[in-house]
Amino acid sequence: MKKPLILLLFCVFLSSNLHAQKTAVKNKPKFRPPAVQKNEAIAVVIDERLAVLRAEPSLYARPVQRMRRGRLVRVFEAREADGVTFYRVAALPNTPGWVQKEAVAARLRRGDDERLARLIQVSDGFERIERARIFLETYPDSPLRPSILLFYGDLAEEIAARLSVEAAKRLSRREMTVSGAPVYSFFLNYSSLDRFRRLGIVFRFNAETRLFHYDGASWQELVGRYPNTNEAREAQKRLDSLQEKMQAVNEPPNR
Repeated sequence: MKKPLILLLFCVFLSSNLHAQKTAVKNKPKFRPPAVQKNEAIAVVIDERLAVLRAEPSLYARPVQRMRRGRLVRVFEAREADGVTFYRVAALPNTPGWVQKEAVAARLRRGDDERLARLIQVSDGFERIERARIFLETYPDSPLRPSILLFYGDLAEEIAARLSVEAAKRLSRREMTVSGAPVYSFFLNYSSLDRFRRLGIVFRFNAETRLFHYDGASWQELVGRYPNTNEAREAQKRLDSLQEKMQAVNEPPNR
């Protein structure tokens, strides 16, 4: 009688232990970084060429994912390996790994605003204005902000001029006329505007000249926040010019 009873008790114990282990595995907490606080070590990806999130701090480690420009990461520690510095990060919202230091810029790390400004200067195409936007979002109090604000506005106006020419070539006047929709609405729905709008850039449209113009938000910030700087004086000139451009009309052809 004792052996069957002992065997039964052992089976009950084993079953309870296995159930407890399964429950522990099932309820194992996932990696979830704490909510971002204002002054925590938050960095932003600025260089996709280096922004490989890796499983270990090594250039030879398994890649987890390649992060896009603008991706936020929370920095925990730094470690040297393979001749470079790696940050252990949480790529928000919840992907841990290691990334090379130069791939990101942090608000609280001295000199990163200057490094990003230099990168903006040597960039071209869409990357240039995207990095300038990242700078303005990341460094609200940088001493370089007035210069970047002026540059950002000038770059946006250059893009507006290019988009004006491009849209005029691609939008068929005959198709716009027979559609029944206002002609200006075709320009303001032009597909090439989309990625700039996602950056927060607003282009205004003069229906008379059929030209896009940057709305001047960065110049307005310059005049409002830094009124005594040379950049603010230049920004005011551009705002005055913008007003004239938006009021301009096409001159009738000479007869």
